[in-house]
Amino acid sequence: MLRPGAKRFYKVAEARAREDGFGIELDGRAVRTPAGAPLTLPGAGLAEAIAAEWAAQEGELMPAAMPMMQLACTAIDRVIPNRADVVEQTAAYGGSDLLCYRAEGPDELIRLQAESWQPVLDWAAEALSAPLVPTRGIMHVAQPGESLVSLMSAVAALDDWRLTGVAHLTQVFGSLVLALAVERGRLEHEEAFAASVLDEVYQAERWGEDREALLGRKAHADEARFAAAFLSMV
Repeated sequence: MLRPGAKRFYKVAEARAREDGFGIELDGRAVRTPAGAPLTLPGAGLAEAIAAEWAAQEGELMPAAMPMMQLACTAIDRVIPNRADVVEQTAAYGGSDLLCYRAEGPDELIRLQAESWQPVLDWAAEALSAPLVPTRGIMHVAQPGESLVSLMSAVAALDDWRLTGVAHLTQVFGSLVLALAVERGRLEHEEAFAASVLDEVYQAERWGEDREALLGRKAHADEARFAAAFLSMV
């Protein structure tokens, strides 16, 4: 249903309640995922949001303009059939979490990282029973085994839909801790994203902004916003 370049072929897009959840209908025909599975959604809010994405399409269908639909299809086609792998891959970020790798200089950047990142690590130690060890530089530092087990448990406890959102946020941030902080309400997605690009923004403010980097950062900020909205709907 999300073939780039396909023309809009329907007049009305509507969310519909079903016995097993909610679906989307285009002129009365049920929408399926790209893999052909029924698009069965867990909540009315998400269904209404996806119906609105379909309704807003004009002329050619633009998958990039349908982030909720894409995340829902990811949940159904990729996460649910491969749940164990997704849990393992997402939890693995805890072993090399962005927040643990601090700059060696200058002093101002060291201070900014400590002020932004350390409170989130402190939260993880308390709320997730997962204290992590920060270091300076890029050399890998081994994290406590008990902490990695706790992070794995936190990820494994997510249902399939929340796992989809957290997995996406983890990739955007490069940090499992930031993703879980958003999922659990410790941080707003804007705060978490700002923390994830702190180094990049610091360098841009001092040496000048690269247009391509700026556009990439904006795209990642949008991805974080959409994934956080997805979490709020499931």
